[in-house]
Amino acid sequence: MHYALDENFFRGYEWWLMKEAKKRNPNIILMGLPWSFPGWIGKGFNWPYVNLQLTAYYIMTWIVGAKHYHDLDIDYIGIWNERSFDINYIKVLRRMLNYQGLDRVKIIASDNLWEPISASMLLDSELLKVIDVIGAHYPGTHTVKDAKLTKKKLWSSEDFSTLNSDVGAGCLGRILNQNYVNGYMTATIAWNLVASYYEQLPYGRCGLMTAQEPWSGHYVVESPIWVSAHTTQFTQPGWYYLKTVGHLEKGGSYVALTDGLGNLTIIVETMSHKQSACIRPFLPYFNVSRQFATFVLKGSFSEIPELQVWYTKLGKPSERYLFKQLDSLWLLDSSSTFTLELQEDEIFTLTTLTVGSKGSYPLPPKSEPFPQIYEDDFDVDYPFFSEAPNFADQTGVFEYFTNIEDPGEHRFTLRQVLNQRPITWAADAYNTISIIGDYKWSNLTVRCDVYIETPEKGGVFIAGRVNKGGILIRSARGIFFWIFANGTYRVTGDLAGWVIYALGRVDVTAKKWYTLTLIIKGRLSSGMLNGKTVWKNIPVSFPKNGWAAIGTHSFEFAQFDNFHVEATR
Repeated sequence: MHYALDENFFRGYEWWLMKEAKKRNPNIILMGLPWSFPGWIGKGFNWPYVNLQLTAYYIMTWIVGAKHYHDLDIDYIGIWNERSFDINYIKVLRRMLNYQGLDRVKIIASDNLWEPISASMLLDSELLKVIDVIGAHYPGTHTVKDAKLTKKKLWSSEDFSTLNSDVGAGCLGRILNQNYVNGYMTATIAWNLVASYYEQLPYGRCGLMTAQEPWSGHYVVESPIWVSAHTTQFTQPGWYYLKTVGHLEKGGSYVALTDGLGNLTIIVETMSHKQSACIRPFLPYFNVSRQFATFVLKGSFSEIPELQVWYTKLGKPSERYLFKQLDSLWLLDSSSTFTLELQEDEIFTLTTLTVGSKGSYPLPPKSEPFPQIYEDDFDVDYPFFSEAPNFADQTGVFEYFTNIEDPGEHRFTLRQVLNQRPITWAADAYNTISIIGDYKWSNLTVRCDVYIETPEKGGVFIAGRVNKGGILIRSARGIFFWIFANGTYRVTGDLAGWVIYALGRVDVTAKKWYTLTLIIKGRLSSGMLNGKTVWKNIPVSFPKNGWAAIGTHSFEFAQFDNFHVEATR
């Protein structure tokens, strides 16, 4: 919903991803959480709570559209990722959901810290009633007294976000258990699922697996995938933790879960401090050493004859195992008692379920750098709201576009489609920008046809050696070649336009196509407009490498076509 009347329910990969997840596990829980909001909701303010009814309507419409267009039931909806909540908005949202027959959709708040949401709920009976789950981000396995006093479900609604090495796997193994043992959190949501973005962007390779080379098809099923399988393959939403959970005598923890129908899953982890530090918060030192742990099954569980055993060992390659099935444990001759010998950095899952499987996957294609010569004419008969491959939008949205009025060379283009700055989550830039290529590129030629749609004030750029993205995009450096509808050009050393290398006049206006060329070689750069040199041999000593990019001066409509880059490292 880029604009007030723009109800599009097919943008983005998330719809596909949710449907694929449901195919594999129909019981999987679907949640929605706004990170930012479209600008039109704020009525000119960078704030989503200007019109509570309008914001609630926007969220409700998304939930209804998920069901209508994709047959997806959204189970939980959040408020605003890691930003302020508004008590009255939460109440309005609940009433609007109920009015639309969406009583089943539960509200989670506030996807930030435990406070002040927990205290606010204790002081407001209506707020306490309408919030179903308190979600905290990166809680360090601990909760607070107020959150427990609400008697609501407690979730670590964002966690992990750690490099997916074996240390990242250890982080996940530890918090999956200890978020409940220490903090009574019954859900842990790992951010992010798949690291499918340029690795030099913030939080590179902080996904459960890595698939960041669409040009080669290379991917890596990283160790956090198998650590999560110790829990996710042997439980389902609706299972509940037994009270008999806790810490092991010489370090580590254990949990036990049941479906209430006789099935039992026990997960034991002995992650050491050095093998399990997450990216945040600070992890106080603790010690783990070799030990024996004896478990006794009582009550109805004493009748369990056999437990399947799955095992992971992190650390040294010579001793490393990932999600290996061991011989099962027979319990009938042991008085329902068994003892495990535990070393550090191990995970055991013992379960009545026989559904565990490591599965297999074909050998991934070989890893390859981004092609040194790359071009895209955007002449693809995709839906108009699709993004172009390999471009990574950092601010703004760049979508395939069909020019109905242009039957010629520029009938199919890439268009920047946001005409208003969103209500931002991070410090987004005031310009729009989409990056592409290899961060190691140093010497490169970027060429692209550009079309300014906004008279007088409009402007576009092409760039090279762009050195930042994501939450750092506002301070991105590089070499940026701008042209403006008022007949001027500018060369800057940063996206914000503070570092000016050159400026002047050119024969440029809106509503016409131009070809921009940027040449960067060593410490010198040059630029051409329609094949004619505009500026030449401007010294550029920083940065020494980075991505290519395209973008606009402001949140404005503009088009790009026949993108071409040729680079050497």
